Amino acid sequence: MRCPFCGNDDTQVKDSRPTEDSAAIRRRRQCPACGGRFTTFERVQLRELVIVKKSGKREPFDRDKLARSIMTACRKRPVSPERLERLVNGVVRQLESLGESDIDANVVGEMVMAALQALDPVAYIRFASVYRDFREARDFETFVGGFSQAVKGARDGAD
Repeated sequence: MRCPFCGNDDTQVKDSRPTEDSAAIRRRRQCPACGGRFTTFERVQLRELVIVKKSGKREPFDRDKLARSIMTACRKRPVSPERLERLVNGVVRQLESLGESDIDANVVGEMVMAALQALDPVAYIRFASVYRDFREARDFETFVGGFSQAVKGARDGAD
């Protein structure tokens, strides 16, 4: 593993342990050249995923980009980092289990929306506003009205 500080190609692993959900291995490393310390995470990757955008453009799946967009939707919400990590891991596992290498961007967006809807309604609406490209207040009203009706229907059905 290359040192992010000095670029040295040879770093030493000082400590390895699984993450809380055992989905990754956390490694503390040290560079013998500059003494810099840093952490890496090792995850299983079943296949190379490619995201196909609406425009037809193809780009490699970026787990960090997915995590950033979910974290942005959850900013200042009472959602723990562990729950966010589990959500990201769950979406990634779902994508890998599709059995396809090429995945439509809409599939990813819908999976994230379903996960956020169960996690936090405000984060769900925030993510939807970007994903569905809301342009004016009326778009929010329509979306939230439909969401509120679905929640009310689910509550009434549970009684």
